[in-house]
This record gives sequence, C-alpha cells and structure tokens, in this order.
Amino acid sequence: MAPLSLQLAVLYAALGAALAAAGLILISFVAFITAREMPPLHRHEKEKFFLNAKGHKEALPGIGDPPTKQLSVVVPSYNEEKRLPVMMDEALGYLEERRRRDPTFTYEVIVVDDGSKDQTSKVAFEYCRRHGSDKVRVITLAKNRGKGGAVKMGVFSSRGEKILMADADGATRFADVEKLEQGLDGLQPWPGGMAVACGSRAHLQEESVAQRSYFRTLLMYGFHFLVWFLCVRGIRDTQCGFKLLTREAATRTFSSLHVERWAFDVELLYIAQRFRIPVAEVAVAWTEVEGSKLVPFWSWLQMGRDLLLIRLRYATGAWRLGRAGEAD
Repeated sequence: MAPLSLQLAVLYAALGAALAAAGLILISFVAFITAREMPPLHRHEKEKFFLNAKGHKEALPGIGDPPTKQLSVVVPSYNEEKRLPVMMDEALGYLEERRRRDPTFTYEVIVVDDGSKDQTSKVAFEYCRRHGSDKVRVITLAKNRGKGGAVKMGVFSSRGEKILMADADGATRFADVEKLEQGLDGLQPWPGGMAVACGSRAHLQEESVAQRSYFRTLLMYGFHFLVWFLCVRGIRDTQCGFKLLTREAATRTFSSLHVERWAFDVELLYIAQRFRIPVAEVAVAWTEVEGSKLVPFWSWLQMGRDLLLIRLRYATGAWRLGRAGEAD
C-alpha cells in the first residue's frame, strides 16, 4: 500500500487539476455570456462627414467604394497636439517627395481624433488647410473609442488600394513604408488580393531590454508568451503600430474586429491567420518617443485579459469571423 504522503500528493494533484478545469470552464462561461456581438461601426452624425480645406462638410467615403488612391495612411490620435506635428511633417514630407519623383503616385492621410480633450483636431486641420482635403482629412470622433476603434473608423473611411496604420508619435521612420511594400510584394500571389505586412521592432529587443527595468522586461516577456500561447504564432512583434494592408485584407480583417483598445493588433493578426491571409514581418527603424499613453502595469494587465478573452470567445463561438461590412 502506498505511503500516506504519496496518497495525499496524488489527491492534492487530482484536486488541483479539477479546480483548474473548473476554473477554466467558469472563465470560459463568463467570457461567453459577457461577449458582445460584433461592435457595429456606428457613426455619430458628426462622424459621417469631414471638413474640407474651406471648412465645408463633405460626406466620407466607405471601404466598399472602389479605391481612388494608391495609399491611405490612417493615424489614430488621442491628445496628440504636441507629438502629431512631428509625425505629420515627416510623413507628408516623404509622401510629397515621392509624388514629385513619381507623378502617378497618389495618397491621403486620415487623422482620426479619438475624442481628444486637447487641440488635436485643430492641429491636424491646419495640415488639411495647407495640403488640401484631398490629401489630408480629419475625422473627429464624438467620444473615445480606443485605438482599435479609431483605426477601424479611419480604415472604413479610406480610399487607398493599400492602407497603412501609423502611430501619431512618429516613432517609426515613415520612409520604411517602402520596406513594408516590399514585404507585401514578397507575399505574391495574394489570395483574394489579401496580404498584410507588419512593421517589427523585434530586432531591437536586446537593446530595449538593456534599457528597461526588470519589472517591465518581465511584463514584456509575459505578454509575448501569452500572445504566442493564446493567439498569434510566427509574428514576434504584434504591437508595432506600423502595418500595411491591401484594401481587401483590411476589409476582411477589420470587418471581424471586436477589440477596440490596446490588444486590437493581436486580434487583427489572429483574424488574418484564421483567414489564411499571408503576413510578412518586416524590421523597421523605431525610436522611443516620450508621451506614451500606455501605463506599464495596468495597460499590460488589460491586454493580458483581452488576449485570454480573444482566445476563449472565438473558441466557444461567442465571437465568429464576420463578413466584409460597412459602417452605418
């Protein structure tokens, strides 16, 4: 007969496994019953229009309309009156120089003010006045939706054959969009015209670890593990805000997107992999810029929760991959 200590160890192990299974079932149940349907891209009345350079209202286009530009740049912005000008100057400087080199090149920059409390919209509109509303448009959201919601609104208002997500802080060198374009080209032939190229800072990881505290480094590695374990594999840096999508890929992925805050990038790539959309990860030049909206502990905690919910809600059928849609 086995010693009492061994019997107790087996009993505790079985009890622990049962409690873990019960906990997972409970969490899955809570994730299922608290899941919302696909968040409709409902536009407030003021979000259906943009102001042209003369200050007159014009209706925004839709993602279902035929593209009329080669490139759309979507810039989500929340309280970015100070950092936005640096990014816009660099981006428009590059885009205008590229247009001079190639007169057939066409572009637009869409700044989405995500319910800012400062003068973000006013600062962005000055670029509209300077360059014209065919090149620069400002969408001011009635309330804060979160970065994912703001990007989604910009994507669904874009006119480009390719759509670039670019952060308002200008941390990524804008000219590296050419690297992303090369990454897309390397994925051809695109199934259904769909492909995604992700800017990546993974090559800078050793340097960033050396500059971070042990606590922040632990959070970073923990987050990367959860991304790999729960949602996305094969992409080392899911969170770089510099991503290029074909119009077809943007339509398909953003039409299925549920998460509207920090972890939306992970769900976006999870959806892309579920749809078997080819994804390239491309190293880009990146510099840390002061003024990040991320609060190290709480933002990582929120993203970790969202990662678990993404996995469980798709696994339980609470969330399903949607079809290409439009904003109402």
